[in-house]
Amino acid sequence: MIRSQALRNWLLVVAFAAGMAWVEAACVYYLRAMVDRLEPYQANPLPMHGVLGPVELVREAATLVMLLAVGGIAGRTRITRLGYTAIAFGIWDIFYYVFLKIIYDWPKSLFDWDILFLIPLPWWGPVIAPVSIALLMIAWGTLVTLDTVRDPLPARTSMWWRFCALGTALALYVFMGDSFHAVSQGVTGPGSVLPTDFNWPLFSLAVTLMAAPVAQLAWRLMLSPGRRALTS
Repeated sequence: MIRSQALRNWLLVVAFAAGMAWVEAACVYYLRAMVDRLEPYQANPLPMHGVLGPVELVREAATLVMLLAVGGIAGRTRITRLGYTAIAFGIWDIFYYVFLKIIYDWPKSLFDWDILFLIPLPWWGPVIAPVSIALLMIAWGTLVTLDTVRDPLPARTSMWWRFCALGTALALYVFMGDSFHAVSQGVTGPGSVLPTDFNWPLFSLAVTLMAAPVAQLAWRLMLSPGRRALTS
């Protein structure tokens, strides 16, 4: 019964996130068409003049609020709320690119550059970078929310989350490194700085560290008595 309810919630969260991704993709397409920036990989990809800039920043923040809200509604415990939020975020991020591809045939490939976020500074990276993180979020969220083992996570799990936190910090640095450098050089409009190189070695390390809780949880579930009983 508990597992069927979790599966129902999982499907509803996925449906919500996919629908939200279409709305997001449509809004971004309208915005890019309006400012003549259908190809995001160019200097000043979103002119921040007039009311346009503040509205876009608030819209991005509102997106995060929506993802947190649906996770909070779907989950019954703190860990499952976080899990559903991770699922929603991952599905939304992946389908956002799927729908942009349908709407106006972009990105051409997973290695096309995109401006990923604007808060607190512009994030840049190839499409495959956020997609790989989104897949990790979906995997972890699914393992947490569909887990039939309901005992609390052991204290040693915190070690894996430290790895994940370090990986997250490294990924953020990779995404915002050029913007950080521009600001340190006194550039007042970091969005005008166009990155040319992506730090793949550092990003690969970041993703590996971020995958630690996923691997630890998957291993724990395989060794759990309940799971062994189901497979025996």
